Amino acid sequence: MINNYFRIAWRTIIKNKTNSIINITGLSIGMASVILISLFVQDELKYDRFFKNADHLFQVNLNGNLDGEEFLTGNTSAPVGAAMASEFPEIEAFARIYRPGDRLVRYEEGNESEKYFTEKNILAVDSNFLQMFTFQMNEGDPVTCLEKPNSMVLSKQTAIKYFGNKNAMGKTLLLDEEKRPFTVTGILNTIPSQSSFQFDMLASISSFPVVKRFSWSWVWLQVNTYLKLKDNVATDKTTIANLEAKFPAMVTKYGASGFQRIGKPIDEVIKKGGKWDFKLQPLTSIHLYSAAQGTEARLTTLSDIKYVRIFSIIALFIIILACVNFMNLSTALSAMRAKEVGIRKVLGAVKIQLIKQFLTEALLYSSIAILVALLLVLLLLKPFNAVAGKTLGLDLLFTDYIWLYIVGLTILTGLVSGSYPAFYLTSFKPVTVLKGMKLFKTGFGNLFIRNGLVVFQFTISTALIICTIIVFNQLRYTQNKNLGFDKENVVVIINSDRLGNKEEAFRQELNKLSGVTNASISSSIPSKDNFGDGYAPEPGPDDEHIDQDIGLSSFMVDDDFIPTLQMKVLNGRNFSRDFSDSTSVILNETAVKQIGWKNPVGMYLQYPGNNNQRFQVIGVVKDFNIESLRTMVAPFALFHSSSKTYSLGTSYISARIKPGKEGEQLNMIESKWKTFAPNTPFDYSFLDNEFGALYRSEKRMGTVFIIFTILSIFVACLGLFGLAVYTAERRIKEIGLRKVLGASVQGIVTMLSKDFIRLVLLSAIIAFPIAWWCMQKWLQDFAYRINISWWVFAAAGVIALLITLLTVSFQAFKAAIANPVKSLRTE
Repeated sequence: MINNYFRIAWRTIIKNKTNSIINITGLSIGMASVILISLFVQDELKYDRFFKNADHLFQVNLNGNLDGEEFLTGNTSAPVGAAMASEFPEIEAFARIYRPGDRLVRYEEGNESEKYFTEKNILAVDSNFLQMFTFQMNEGDPVTCLEKPNSMVLSKQTAIKYFGNKNAMGKTLLLDEEKRPFTVTGILNTIPSQSSFQFDMLASISSFPVVKRFSWSWVWLQVNTYLKLKDNVATDKTTIANLEAKFPAMVTKYGASGFQRIGKPIDEVIKKGGKWDFKLQPLTSIHLYSAAQGTEARLTTLSDIKYVRIFSIIALFIIILACVNFMNLSTALSAMRAKEVGIRKVLGAVKIQLIKQFLTEALLYSSIAILVALLLVLLLLKPFNAVAGKTLGLDLLFTDYIWLYIVGLTILTGLVSGSYPAFYLTSFKPVTVLKGMKLFKTGFGNLFIRNGLVVFQFTISTALIICTIIVFNQLRYTQNKNLGFDKENVVVIINSDRLGNKEEAFRQELNKLSGVTNASISSSIPSKDNFGDGYAPEPGPDDEHIDQDIGLSSFMVDDDFIPTLQMKVLNGRNFSRDFSDSTSVILNETAVKQIGWKNPVGMYLQYPGNNNQRFQVIGVVKDFNIESLRTMVAPFALFHSSSKTYSLGTSYISARIKPGKEGEQLNMIESKWKTFAPNTPFDYSFLDNEFGALYRSEKRMGTVFIIFTILSIFVACLGLFGLAVYTAERRIKEIGLRKVLGASVQGIVTMLSKDFIRLVLLSAIIAFPIAWWCMQKWLQDFAYRINISWWVFAAAGVIALLITLLTVSFQAFKAAIANPVKSLRTE
């Protein structure tokens, strides 16, 4: 019997070629989309789960409020881990990570040519890091390899880069211009792509004195701290909550001297509404649930659970669209299949047998479609990886029971798409069918459902069109918004501190180049890290009493920073070589407003962290964004690089070049660099590219929206085209009569198209509020965002309408120009 079902199903597929091609194409596109996105989702959900005891590992997060500025960050201060481990027996171990930034690394041995690279992915870690985080080691002992200062563990690829096929163990690498020697004590296998920690080198944290120097500070938030909890604690949410409740007392006990040292006693901070609360976040949730921490989490692989959900919903919509196509086309063919059903019922077939027959037919369609879908996945996996930022491989199809998922998808798709046609077609009464009575006269319910499915399809497609337009409008807004400075045509030389005492001389040489209009040295640049601290503003004679301290994010800059970035000084002056500005400060508008000064120029800020040192305000600049537009402009200060108060160890040279011939100008800058640092790589970027990287996830989402919007429209149009074909065939005699009676081609095309146009217009009306609500939720992530304009909905409606007209009109025009004699010959 089953064999007979398949034989009949195969004959039906072969007989109805147009219908079969449309169904298989739609189903295969839907299935390929589901498979690709399922691989993406699976990869996202598996981050950090390969570590042994991954469920015992937690990141320490800080929810703080100091000087009126509240924040949530994955960064902590250096002494937090040790304090927690000594105070709470629930904690088995802790490990810290410090990112020392880009470093110049050399390898010199004998007569071999020197190899040197700028290493951007170095982590300085505690000696037990590889015991807590069980990366697979190729050589070395994870227990002892990082115990001694100046020890270094390399990834396998990094070892090959420096030493080729030679044994790297015991070799020496030289860091920075000082050529500090580090001994290779371990080699790791390839770092899994599903690790939140991506690095090329691990160095012992004791090799970086800055961490020890700030071991007293509870506000120097430059390390990440991770805990391993004991078995009876890690899996109990109540116990973890109780542990977190003890942290405030620990801060008071261990951090009191550190807060006192910066002039902010912890008791006073809390009395003024401040807080310094630590929370524990499971390691396995960091990848998808750290969006609120922004860039401060310092992990380069962070994603967002909302994108996993969005992609999943889109894939679900596309497979539903494909199933809807199958249902619609099957019911549209009901007149052609009705006599088959009637005859088989007269010959004794029972309803359940007919249902099995039609479900078998749908399963056969689904089986053929899954084979085509797998071929599409094979062809599209590489470009999909490029869009999604992944390294997914075909081998994933055969791991973790994915193949069972594919089989289940095939069966489910077949059953869902075939269920309604099976029950509908088997409901025909044989007497009605065989007497030749038209089924459509009493088929209002069927017509309503079929039209409803078309509306559903184009509601999804129109909503996706609206979302795509809004996403790209927001991205264009972020690229074109006035940031308070000009990011175009600015070359940034990264970590120019490698030049040592030659840095200023190099900057002056750049200024002499004909293509360079300005060059500046600063501790950082917009889009990169800044340093922050708390200050006490002194009230002026015209001000009311000011007793509210303020937290300021800051850069150390020279006299040329403001002109190089073309910032606007609103009040006062810029730093100048004509003055001694080592204790001067320039504030932005937001800082002045928050302090409440009426006349800020000439006022003073006290710095409790350095014995209440006073900084005089010499100018106010227009607000400028140093981060993405997701965050509001924060109170900001520019301190002069001659100040001895701060020693940051990072430096950038920004050079504004004349537009045009950028390649030629870069060559000239690089040539100058090589005269100053012949054995140091020339590392540069463009400031506009640095800002573009802040919106990588949004750009990725926008590209995915475009791809899947096109796919959803294509699948919907396949169904619409199929319905247009069968509508024209069903009304072929009516069309012939109308033509004989003088109807024009345009009139017939309009007659056949108007019903579909009504359905698409109804779809647009339904899609508008749905898309508006979804995009309002998405735009809430941006502090600076576009307003959703009416024209977006009008444009989406027009696009959907044009697509419908192009799809339907082709078949309508074909039917309208057909010879009426052929259609009326049998009458």
